[in-house]
Parts: sequence; C-alpha cells; structure tokens
Amino acid sequence: QIDIVKHLKASHEKLQVIAGNVVTPAQALRLIQAGADGLRVGMGIGSICTTQEVCAVGRAQASAVFHVAKFARKYGVPILADGGIKSTGHITKALSLGASCVMMGSMLAGTDEAPGEYFYQDGVRLKRYRGMGSIEAMSKGSDKRYVWENNSSHSIKVAQGVSGAVQDKGTMQRYIPYLTQGVRHGMQDAGMQSLNQVWEALYNDTLRFEIRSPAAQKEGGVHGLHSYQKRLF
Repeated sequence: QIDIVKHLKASHEKLQVIAGNVVTPAQALRLIQAGADGLRVGMGIGSICTTQEVCAVGRAQASAVFHVAKFARKYGVPILADGGIKSTGHITKALSLGASCVMMGSMLAGTDEAPGEYFYQDGVRLKRYRGMGSIEAMSKGSDKRYVWENNSSHSIKVAQGVSGAVQDKGTMQRYIPYLTQGVRHGMQDAGMQSLNQVWEALYNDTLRFEIRSPAAQKEGGVHGLHSYQKRLF
C-alpha cells in the first residue's frame, strides 16, 4: 500500500488519497510519510468482520480512533472511523474521539438505495449484506484483497467476514436527516457547537470519557419494561 500511495501521488499530484486501514500511530506514520491525505481507522470491528477472530489482529475502535487521530492531527491528516457504527450515539462518539467522518456500511445497507433486493423472514423485511472478507464476496472478486499469490499454496480462501441480512430502514431521504439530527442532539447535550470545539475540548482534557460498567451500560438502555416498540423516526 505504501508503494501504491507513492505512485498515485507522483502520477497525480492533486489527487486526494485515503489510505488504510490502520489502528496505531506507527502504522499511520508510514502511510502519512508515503503521502496519504487521509486515513481509514479500524480493523476487525465491523458488524460482518471476523478478522480479530481469524487473524488475531485489530484493536478496540475507540482506542484506535483516539490515538491515531491525535497523532495524525500533528500532520494535518484527517481520519475516517471505519467500523462498529451502529447508532447515532456511535457516530457522536467517533467524532468526539477525533474522527472527521465515519463509514456506515451496515447502517446504510438496509436502505432503499443500497444494492440488493428486499425479502421477508419471520415477517420482517430484510436486505442481504455481506462483508468484503466473506466467501460470497471473495467469489465475486474481493479475494484479491486477501490472497497475494496465485498458486496452490496461497489459493485457499480464508474468510475474514460473514454474510447476513439487515432490517429495512427505508429511504435515505428520511434516514440521513434522522442521523444528522441525532448527532446534533448529542453534541448539543455535550455543550458543543462545532467539531473544532469538540476537538479543542478533547485535546485540552476538557472533554472526558469514562469506562462504563456492565450495570451502567444496562441502565443506559431501555430496561424495566414488559415490552416496548422501538422506532427510529
């Protein structure tokens, strides 16, 4: 990847190149030195990813985003938080940890605009969603990301992801406004008016994060009800 970043920057000086994925400042440094304009941060934490289980590599996403963003900031390189985003709360946390934006594969996979056909299972409207490391995706060409040599000893496909299904989320014309408004509410509750203000508070230790116990996490969600209906908007 270092070679391809150098090649792209040498051949197309004005081209913006996002490199990764990385989870440590040491990894980030090599790609920044190669000329990367942005970095994707996250390894093995996607909803359909099994990289940490299969390959024993990866890092807790909050730690990866915070440490890489803090380091890359010195070079003026923004980062994208890639993986593990399941709610507007996760988006708010990622931005507050230093990310400039987030990737939302599984969150957007169930929208009308996402590829694939809807189907019903147990009365629920679903759409198929597969990881790039799944056997299904590899059979369509993604194996080039995971198999480096075309010979018998390296041709065995080892899945680093799964295929599944996500629930229908409707059209992005309604879903995206819901997401942006949810993030605004989160930032408002934290007393922040802009991302620059968030990052300034983060790096001068005004903005703090705490580890929550399992009991606190349970209390932070819906609890104590016999039944309930959860609607996004």
